[in-house]
Amino acid sequence: METDEEIVVRVATSADVDFALPIVAEMEASAKVRGTGIARRNPLTIKEKILEGKAVIAFTKSGIWAGFSYIQGWQNSRFVSNSGLIVAPAFRGLKVAAAIKQKIFELSRLLYPSAKIFSITTGFPVMKLNTRLGFEPVTYTEITTDPAFWDGCKSCINYPVLAGKNFRNCLCTAMLFCPPEL
Repeated sequence: METDEEIVVRVATSADVDFALPIVAEMEASAKVRGTGIARRNPLTIKEKILEGKAVIAFTKSGIWAGFSYIQGWQNSRFVSNSGLIVAPAFRGLKVAAAIKQKIFELSRLLYPSAKIFSITTGFPVMKLNTRLGFEPVTYTEITTDPAFWDGCKSCINYPVLAGKNFRNCLCTAMLFCPPEL
């Protein structure tokens, strides 16, 4: 699809909380279509991230929702995950994901300048986006060991693989950005 409308990518605000349910629904629907694992998100968690200023959202100039991502701090903010990247089907192939990924990365660096930023994904396009931002593939031992992070994977269809390998690897690729020494 091509669109003549400009896409605006910005930090989400309280005015965007009503999009939490459609965002979660699209995340789940997209994972089913791709046949890949993805942890189910709770709309309340998405609303919380929006209200905390830890989410990025994309819209057309006329107000049509186009995409979303959020960040979460782990281990006393030593690590930050870039999570939940989703683009509405009508806007795929228009570089919306790249714009969202750039903005969520910038927000992560702003809010957590000394944190290591990580992302786990099964998608090659996201791996390419991460690589362009300076992320490198790593083993799971290089990212957070916070049990709460791994609890979030319980709703993923691949969780038995992850648990069976003692949380050392799974079907997702872990990627890590290490900030320059301050």
